[in-house]
Amino acid sequence: MTRLVITGGTIIDQRGERRGDVAVEDGRIVEVGVDTTAALTGDRTLDATGCIVSPGFVDLHVHLREPGKEEAETIETGSRAAALGGFTAVVAMPNTDPAQDSVAVVEFVRQQGERAGLCEVLPSGCITVGRNGDHLAPYGELSAAGVHLFTDDGNGVQDAQLMRRALEYAKPLGIVLAQHCEVSSLTKGAVMHEGSCCSRLGLPGWPALAEELMLFRDIELVRLTGVPMHFLHLSTARSVELVRQAKAEGLPVTAEATPHHFTLTDEMLESYDAVYKVNPPLRTSDDIAALKAGLADGTIDAIATDHAPHAPHTKEAPLDQAPPGMLGLETALALAVTELDLPMQRVLALLSWNPAAIAGVADRHGRPLEAGEPANLCVFDPTAEWTVVPANLASKSRNTPYAGRTLRGKVRHTVFAGDAVVEGGVALR
Repeated sequence: MTRLVITGGTIIDQRGERRGDVAVEDGRIVEVGVDTTAALTGDRTLDATGCIVSPGFVDLHVHLREPGKEEAETIETGSRAAALGGFTAVVAMPNTDPAQDSVAVVEFVRQQGERAGLCEVLPSGCITVGRNGDHLAPYGELSAAGVHLFTDDGNGVQDAQLMRRALEYAKPLGIVLAQHCEVSSLTKGAVMHEGSCCSRLGLPGWPALAEELMLFRDIELVRLTGVPMHFLHLSTARSVELVRQAKAEGLPVTAEATPHHFTLTDEMLESYDAVYKVNPPLRTSDDIAALKAGLADGTIDAIATDHAPHAPHTKEAPLDQAPPGMLGLETALALAVTELDLPMQRVLALLSWNPAAIAGVADRHGRPLEAGEPANLCVFDPTAEWTVVPANLASKSRNTPYAGRTLRGKVRHTVFAGDAVVEGGVALR
């Protein structure tokens, strides 16, 4: 049995910060040497000098495209990008072809993740069959198959009565419904945020109200049913305030924000470059300030990437025809470290143990670094500077909005289920 030792790092988890070495055997942490003069020894060593050793990250929101759009991404390539970004678990969105509304498709996605062996791939299920908003998906069957999070991501559930029924069916199963907040009648033909910038450019605008109306409706449905709900990729200042108020009232709601929504504004679309087109759209600097405040004060529970790869020719289409979405897995940590003025423990809470709890995997991901715990770990250098080069990313696609940008914070090693899957910044599988 191989004993893997991570030496020379600073451990940060939900229990605090301390200097320590970590020994791993058979998929679990077997020893943590804290503030000792003698380093732990093993059969294999990972150098963590100058680095932080933390629980692995969990991404609540990734598009791995398989099945159906393998030209943009596969579960293997997306998993590799995730591991390089420090993620040991990712929730795969269900807008595949066919959609993840049956046990057969869910099992295919899970098994492809197991074959890749780079991180745990957690298939989500659809709220409605085919994500069409007409009939509820078979929650009982999918829950029995291990699905915990259900969403029609890419579409918001427009029918309020159907959404109420979905919450009522979810309650006895203990599953989590995650809403893409968008009133579709307000966003037809829209390509960017509705504001002064879209007026200058003469482009159809996407009002903040389209997000906020559905968010308000569903918060009230949570109040009515008492069933927990998670809100995907919130992007506006009013959305942050609505969630803040709901939490102050004790309602069981959680929310996520993406790195691109707290780092990029709608003015990026002045270039007419579709790499900046995303759903929901990039908003204003005031919205960014509100998102950052929400991330700092606990209103927003998690950073999720909404990693959305697209084949190059699709993003080269005219702005109104190009699909929305950006890559995110390999830049999420660095953007959080570079752009958020937060204590490192708070950044890690947003990336690791908070999303692990929402995803229903807090028994094995986002765990404190102690003997007996599962060894799903990330080792990163918070001071390392690097420049984003699209061709160097692991994804099959290249649609990152951060090309040429210098960021701070780089993953050095990722340990998944006790095995080093990334060493020295290089994926081993």
